[in-house]
Amino acid sequence: MKTAATLVLLAAVAALHLLSPFGSLSVARGIDPALATTLLVELRLPRTLLALGYGMTLGIAGAALQALFANPLASPDITGSSSGAALGAVFASYWLGLTNPILMALAGALGAGLALLLLLAVAGKRTEKVALLLAGLAVSLAAGAATSLLLALAPSPFAFYDSFEWLMGSFTDRSLAQAAAALVPAAAACALLLRRARALDLMALGDDVLASLGHRPRRLGVEIICLSAVGVGACVSVCGAIGFVGLIAPVVARRLTHGHPGRALLPAGLIGAMLVMLADFASRSIPLDNAIPVGVLTTLIGTPVFIASLLSMRGRMAP
Repeated sequence: MKTAATLVLLAAVAALHLLSPFGSLSVARGIDPALATTLLVELRLPRTLLALGYGMTLGIAGAALQALFANPLASPDITGSSSGAALGAVFASYWLGLTNPILMALAGALGAGLALLLLLAVAGKRTEKVALLLAGLAVSLAAGAATSLLLALAPSPFAFYDSFEWLMGSFTDRSLAQAAAALVPAAAACALLLRRARALDLMALGDDVLASLGHRPRRLGVEIICLSAVGVGACVSVCGAIGFVGLIAPVVARRLTHGHPGRALLPAGLIGAMLVMLADFASRSIPLDNAIPVGVLTTLIGTPVFIASLLSMRGRMAP
């Protein structure tokens, strides 16, 4: 029942995101119905689809990673795929001179893939959970530093300014082809993660119980990391990095599912989609000369949640 109510609410938010602002759509329809259709299909629909799909990917990937590491502070950022995708797109844009959006998306996807390969190489063959976690943090920090270095040394003196909105997340001026480039691999990754929801529930009982029921804990861990990296990396390569949604949505979803980590995957995806769409709606509704990037708004919302989670964990671990 809760999932059905969430779906209805999500549909309402998606419709609001697609149709607003209503005034400009009404004016366009008064001038020429074809113009209104073009505005709706070519400009607004890709933005809504990307916000919806990106948010759902962040929520599902975040819930899967938190279940894997049994840690409410885990998020898709720890796989290094977000930073790797940003590095690939920045390198392609400012050092190779690529301007085609699809080529930029491919470069970002390549960067995410290379970050994933580096993560697995650093973690080693045993791929323990702690090794994966630390390797992901190392790759993410290294890719972030490399991105800053490339921007600092870029031929264009405006590289930092030009890339700020993209690096902090933006759905502006994206096409249906770009939406497909991001959402097709993200949807496939999310579907495969949802198929592992039962195994993630069993993982909460311990690796021994999981193995006794026919699952391979280490292999499952690698699969979760890889699928999360593919899904999030594909979205980052087109829309830029959006932080904290993969942290917030699973925390709320686990409360709705009474602490079951596997069952929280789908609700976390729905909550993540709503958060991103609402953040993007607020971004374009705030009356400022320069639009606030979506990632800035999600970070402002997510930081208090992150601090609250830290304080909650500290209280439980106190002697």
